Amino acid sequence: MLKVRNLEAGYGPIKVLKQLSLHVSAGEIVTLIGANGAGKSTLLRALAGLLEPWGGEVVFDGKSIRGFPAERVVDRGIALVPEGRQVFGAMTVHENLLLGGYVAARRGCDREKAARAFAGIYGLFPVLRERSSQLAGTLSGGEQQMLAMGRALMTDPRLLMMDEPSMGLAPLVVRDIFRAVARLRDEGRTVLLVEQNARAALRIADRGYVIETGRLVLEGESGFLLSDREVQRAYLGKGYKEVWER
Repeated sequence: MLKVRNLEAGYGPIKVLKQLSLHVSAGEIVTLIGANGAGKSTLLRALAGLLEPWGGEVVFDGKSIRGFPAERVVDRGIALVPEGRQVFGAMTVHENLLLGGYVAARRGCDREKAARAFAGIYGLFPVLRERSSQLAGTLSGGEQQMLAMGRALMTDPRLLMMDEPSMGLAPLVVRDIFRAVARLRDEGRTVLLVEQNARAALRIADRGYVIETGRLVLEGESGFLLSDREVQRAYLGKGYKEVWER
């Protein structure tokens, strides 16, 4: 579905991504792990049309989208759940979701399909139905993360990109978020996940990539990366307890 070849991008004179290549196939969760400043968020920004790549190729469904502005990327079927959630705090939960629905409407989504999309999101996150008339800015961090995911899903994306969905959340909320991501894959969604909580991400992912200083240094199936000693030493740590196994 997505092929990235030799991508380069940065800010001002600073090159962040250096000849980075990866692929994402339909119906899988692919996670990108690495330390702060490794270039994970920069990659998602470049793919989402928020940052102009300096070089390389970005091919989605067989067609180049490199250099597309963000609105064209979304119209092609790629949605980003941004780091820090970035919901519209002065608008209600329903209104935030409705904004995502406008994107789908531009692609021909009718009211009946929009109603099914709302029902699907409320089924995935029942608390959003309970909070539908509440201002987004008054939600907890976990509820805002669910809303950010729901807003992206309302665009009916073929590829959902998520940037640090567990950031700042309590362990039990993190468990629920990752279970929801796994459920999306089971329902046929494709997910590219950037996450510092490497163990949690690899537990639900099909494959993963390790990025260091803008370069991919290791890739493989999630089980392989979980068992790799260098990955364990650098990103998984010792004595980590899986909250969702309790």
